[in-house]
Formats: sequence, C-alpha cells, structure tokens
Amino acid sequence: AKAIPIAPSKEDPDVMNMAFEKIAETLEQGELVCIFPEGKITYDGEISPFKPGIEKIINTTAVPVIPMALQGLWGSYFSRIKGQAMKGLPTFPVPRVKFVAGEAVAPQVANAGFLFDKVQKLRGETQ
Repeated sequence: AKAIPIAPSKEDPDVMNMAFEKIAETLEQGELVCIFPEGKITYDGEISPFKPGIEKIINTTAVPVIPMALQGLWGSYFSRIKGQAMKGLPTFPVPRVKFVAGEAVAPQVANAGFLFDKVQKLRGETQ
C-alpha cells in the first residue's frame, strides 16, 4: 500500500495538483485508490459532505467506484470524540470497527451526492 500526499488548494495547490495526477496515473494502471472524500475526520460522528475532488477523479479517469464505510469508528482512538484524534493512549477495550463495501457504481452515474447516499446507507445508524 502507498499513500498519496494531498493538501487543500488554499494550502498548497502544487501538492493538490500532483495528488490528482498521481491518482489518475494509479487508476490508469489498474490499481485501486482508496479515498475519504469528506477530506477530514468528523467532529461529531456524522459523515461530512463530500468534497468536489471525488467528481474530478471520476471525470478524469472513468473507472467504477466502490463505495465503502467504516462502522463503529466514532468513540475509538481514531475519532475526535474527546477532541483531537489519535492523541494519548488508546482506550481499552478497543471498540470493534467494521469495514463495509458496497456494489461497484458505474462512473456515468457516480457523483458526490449519489456516493454520499450510498456510503451513508452502508454505514447505517452506527457511527
């Protein structure tokens, strides 16, 4: 697994542009790219609106999109339930986090709103 650094365009437009180029290159090579289209860790356990970058990726490289969700992450060491995420020592017992994947979505119908709804349904009521 590899990480692709990204930054908001206001912070560093060059890093952002290079990230989108690397994502397109990786997808064109037939590799998978996993993104969190909210662009941040939630402050309240709810899914934040998806940033427009997801649509830029789909429009640049028309590949199927597999919506995915994490269930049970809120309240864990990786959440902001107590302020800053991943600060201090993890609490025990460690909460069970579940990864749920949906059916592939054709790029012709995939957009930020449609994918947000899919991810929200996959996550369900569990934060």
